Amino acid sequence: MSKPKHARGLADHEAQAILSNVRTSPRKLNLVAAMIRNLPAQRAIATLTFSKRRIAHQVRKTLESAIANAENNHQLDVDRLVVTRAEVGRSIVMRRFHARGRGRSARIEKWFSHMKIVVAERPDDIEADDNTIEATAIPVPETAAEQGAS
Repeated sequence: MSKPKHARGLADHEAQAILSNVRTSPRKLNLVAAMIRNLPAQRAIATLTFSKRRIAHQVRKTLESAIANAENNHQLDVDRLVVTRAEVGRSIVMRRFHARGRGRSARIEKWFSHMKIVVAERPDDIEADDNTIEATAIPVPETAAEQGAS
């Protein structure tokens, strides 16, 4: 006698990963989430890798977890994954105080956040973006003699 199984909240072509209680404000985390929304998964990883924001490293790890969930748990094609949703929510707020002059105090709020990343497999009929980098951009010499001549 157990509870009935919970229905899956996502479609069959979607997978998710959740980042909980991360020590940054939801406003700052939402700036990083906005950078990766609606991007192909590989481009989103590249964007987060070279981002200067401190929290981008944890967001990248969460995105890689969502990609791994899609591949291992739902058998989705990694090359066709797109970040469909990157939702940010608030978590707890730690309140501290800071001593001020004349016996007063000021409140300091340390915000925590949650984040959910959902990746989905792009359908076959939709082509890749025009901004993708082609692998044939660099010419390759055919023989070693041509390479030594240059």
